[in-house]
Amino acid sequence: MYGLNSYYTPTVTTGYAGSVVWTIVSVLLAIIGGFLVYFLFTNKKEKLNNKFLIWLKDFLNFKKLLLEVILKITYAIFAIFITLTSFNVISTSFVGFLLYLVLGNVFLRIIYESSLMIIMIWKNTTEINKKMK
Repeated sequence: MYGLNSYYTPTVTTGYAGSVVWTIVSVLLAIIGGFLVYFLFTNKKEKLNNKFLIWLKDFLNFKKLLLEVILKITYAIFAIFITLTSFNVISTSFVGFLLYLVLGNVFLRIIYESSLMIIMIWKNTTEINKKMK
């Protein structure tokens, strides 16, 4: 149907126009949704009975942090990765293997501990703030 050097190109204008319209609609829906979420969930002072709604309110008020869990999981992944990739160096130099294995994991641990320390400081200051009220 097409020659060896020819190819089919769909019209760009219809896809681009639809993309622009959807982007505008998405922005408007996001703004409306953001206000609704704020006024319906995060701004409420009443006690909730449903466990999911309590979790959702805490999540939207940033009382539950996902970053701590993500940091712990990625630390385990990177520590295993450093340990396994250090065996690539063993054929070149045993001392290089040991340095890569030990120092790589030590530096990784220092980076992740400092990141988690910031989160722990935030948690402790919020607890102190609650106790002072």
